[in-house]
Amino acid sequence: MRQDQTARLYFGKAVFFNYLDYAFVGLMEEEVVARAFGVPFALNVDGRTELPDGGWDQVIRWAHEDKLIGRKPTTISALEITLAPRARGIGNALAMLGALKTCARQMGFDELSVPVRPNQKQRHPRLPMDEYIKLQRADGSAVDSWLRTHITVGGRILKIAPYSMTIAGTIAEWSSWTGVAFERSGMVEIDGALVPLLVSLEHNYGIYVEPNVWVQHAL
Repeated sequence: MRQDQTARLYFGKAVFFNYLDYAFVGLMEEEVVARAFGVPFALNVDGRTELPDGGWDQVIRWAHEDKLIGRKPTTISALEITLAPRARGIGNALAMLGALKTCARQMGFDELSVPVRPNQKQRHPRLPMDEYIKLQRADGSAVDSWLRTHITVGGRILKIAPYSMTIAGTIAEWSSWTGVAFERSGMVEIDGALVPLLVSLEHNYGIYVEPNVWVQHAL
């Protein structure tokens, strides 16, 4: 996902140290097995009346703009919570989410917003996100385990971010990123993607537009 050019405004070497107060790692036996990143930004200023449809990308751009002009942030968004395989399924995801919540409270914010990337959506790449989040288990809880985790600890689904992350590249670039030899134009499913990749061999590009789900946690 680092092929998203917007990611460089946060994770790039020239700017990453600006956000160390919002970055965490998790350790098991002194080995890094988890990481969590958040980004502060100003909301309800200059037309920013709600969390953006542009999701992940847009909050990074907003935060970058705020840094440039010296505007004080009023809230925070999570960007990523990632765990190594051996650290999964034993409560560590909640621990990392808790670290971001604690950080937000200490910074004086009233909520933590998360552009959630549902982790089982890749099994249903053709299903629209607004339909996917309605899928339920027999007990009425969300089918998706990551969405279910957020809801279980008080998260509230606000809306879909339809173009939360946009990644564009040439066919050769996409082949190098995915290991796939693209042989036709159209919507192509690739491993790990939440939606199909739009491929145009005629114009030599592929565009991936990923939807996320805005979930908000009151603090």
